[in-house]
Amino acid sequence: MRALSPHNIYSRVHKTFKFSYEFEALMGEPETTGVWIIYGKEKNGKTWFTLRLANYLSTLTKVLYVSAEEGTSAAFVSACYRANIGSDNRNLAFLEYTELDEITDRLKKRRAPEVLIIDNATIYEDDFRAGGFRKFIQKNPNTLVILVAHEERGEPYTAAAKLAKKLASIIIRVEGLKAFVSGRCPGGEIAIDYDKAELYHLAK
Repeated sequence: MRALSPHNIYSRVHKTFKFSYEFEALMGEPETTGVWIIYGKEKNGKTWFTLRLANYLSTLTKVLYVSAEEGTSAAFVSACYRANIGSDNRNLAFLEYTELDEITDRLKKRRAPEVLIIDNATIYEDDFRAGGFRKFIQKNPNTLVILVAHEERGEPYTAAAKLAKKLASIIIRVEGLKAFVSGRCPGGEIAIDYDKAELYHLAK
């Protein structure tokens, strides 16, 4: 691999998301590739926030959401309604559990989604063993991979999710219907449901 000079580095053009409103305040203008992670304990608003983010990202580009854990269950569909995902949204597509090779094939096609959301790491634990997650993102360098994970002892659960947190430019921890954003971005917090979040966090 050829070494790069400062001129080479400064001349590179990086493609970024032109976020606005609350997402710009939290995340700035992040690159459209790489890894993000969203994690938190069960029933704290993780899926609701992830769907809300997916819906927003779909106003900017094509998004593929792999609902590997919940599939298209009634609870998942209800979360889609809460996230205000319109039935006419053509930039957001959903898959139930799908083998990683098939996902990669989809991402190689013409006009493929630029954002992939995998919900969640636990379902792909065996697939991501022995460096599987790193290999997967290396196979898909032009895709932003957002991994959703459960939380155990304050950290993302599964080895792949822990690695994703180390690699991630955007880290989002969800607790009590609030999302706490950190990483290589301005950072901050956003309520998923303002009233319920206030009750939860005031009671802590």
